[in-house]
Amino acid sequence: MSERFTGKVVLITGATSGMGRAVAQRVISEGARVVLAARGKEAGDELAARLPDAIFVPTDVTVEREVAALVRQAVEKYGRIDGVFNNVGAATATGPVTAISGEAWNAELALNLSSVFYSLKHEIPVLESAGGGAIVNNASNLGVTGGTGMAAYSAAKHGVVGLTRSAALDTAARGIRVNALVTGGVDTPLLRGNLGDSPEEALRFAAGLHPVGRIGQPEEIAAFVAFLLSDDAKFITGAALAIDGGLTAA
Repeated sequence: MSERFTGKVVLITGATSGMGRAVAQRVISEGARVVLAARGKEAGDELAARLPDAIFVPTDVTVEREVAALVRQAVEKYGRIDGVFNNVGAATATGPVTAISGEAWNAELALNLSSVFYSLKHEIPVLESAGGGAIVNNASNLGVTGGTGMAAYSAAKHGVVGLTRSAALDTAARGIRVNALVTGGVDTPLLRGNLGDSPEEALRFAAGLHPVGRIGQPEEIAAFVAFLLSDDAKFITGAALAIDGGLTAA
């Protein structure tokens, strides 16, 4: 394994399971120090205790002051931030547009879009002070497509792609790269928790939606995120990059 992240600090939100956890493990294996953030304190403390040179900061990224505190604590601990994986998100307001309440719509945007805005707002100045760096926002395949019953989530994730591209243009001259990740189905606890009463049947159905015939593994996403956060990807910014088994190719 390379040491691409030796001396670097990577901040990861949604870090205690699935893709966030896999990214933390991957960048640590390449020399990074990590700042883990999520709502669940018990799971976060347990994970940080198992990883070398990691801290956990309980954070609700829908609350701007908590995001600001997260970034501040990262700097107080390590003195800098070099890379970020903004990974929080979930589909909570599902169903036809006509059936979604205003309250549910606003909560969906807060979780999936406003959280990324708050994160970028407070992360970018710190990356700039460190001489530059890279940010990857998890937008999902519904950031570039639509989905039946997924209007709120898709709208929010489309917003993440637009926000990513605009932030990339704002910061390119300052040595900061910002990209969006377009993921397909990935075998995470969140996905499995949404599979209903017949999980194996649902997994087979999800696999069949992907031209490669399967869903992804968190470790595959982590390898791609690590690349995007590293200097190996220093000519890539403002992009919405698919790692989705061909799901969005059609």
